[in-house]
Amino acid sequence: MRDRATSNKIKDSTLERFFDVVNIIFLMLVMLVILLPVLHILFASFSDPVEVMRQKGFILRPLGFTLDSYKSVAKNPNIVSGYTNTIFIVVFGTALNIFLTLIAAYVISRKDFMWSTLITILIIITLYFDGGIIPFYLTVRNVKLDGSIWALIIPSAINTFNLIIMRTAMVGVPESMSESAKIDGAGHFRILFSIMVPLVKSTIAVLTLYYAVSHWNSWFNAMIFLRDRKLYPLQLILREILIQGDTTMMTAGSGEDIAMIGETIKYATIVVATIPVLCVYPFLQRYFVKGVLIGAVKG
Repeated sequence: MRDRATSNKIKDSTLERFFDVVNIIFLMLVMLVILLPVLHILFASFSDPVEVMRQKGFILRPLGFTLDSYKSVAKNPNIVSGYTNTIFIVVFGTALNIFLTLIAAYVISRKDFMWSTLITILIIITLYFDGGIIPFYLTVRNVKLDGSIWALIIPSAINTFNLIIMRTAMVGVPESMSESAKIDGAGHFRILFSIMVPLVKSTIAVLTLYYAVSHWNSWFNAMIFLRDRKLYPLQLILREILIQGDTTMMTAGSGEDIAMIGETIKYATIVVATIPVLCVYPFLQRYFVKGVLIGAVKG
């Protein structure tokens, strides 16, 4: 019996090692597939335009290191205004998102709230049924937000999926803590911001990242609601450069062929538009797994 148990342990250990090796190889391949396009864009942005046009396949090192593309991007006034508008949208939009999500989640997570179940069901229904883009546009226009930068913030003030995650996290907080605070004379706002917020800060950090990245990457609403180019966010400027090939402001006065330098300018613009998100993510990454599991596991 002892020999059989030892033999089974050896087999289990061998299978575990085999699984670990296969898992590592698979994840390395996935990482390679993700990393290659990123490196291609990064190195191409620092490369000589002529060499980039000659290169076939991925670029895995700078081909004739130069900063001309970034200098050309810095000359484009739309990039500066786009950055300013996007930062405004991200900061104020995310702050409004988190504030309203916290309040709404607190209300529907309270067991003593009379209609919490009914309201939660009605909110969940919106995950499956959408009014469509035309009613959405008409609603925004009728409330006089069309053409305003607030059209990119107020209509998307609360995301239903994020609200459900926050509500689930608050349900996991022991009810006795709220009851003790009420006995001591605390009101709902005091309970929310002094008790709930510190206990669900991991979920708040994750949802802050979700909301901020959503605002940063958003361009469609800006395309249909904004008319003034001075209000365009960065991603809409980036779309014009990548899809429409509009690099005239950045290639004016350049001695090189417009098509050649325009190609590296596109890569440089992508890098410039992506760096802020990459810089912010490491500070929130430690909360990411914990916050997502809190919202996904507890019922």
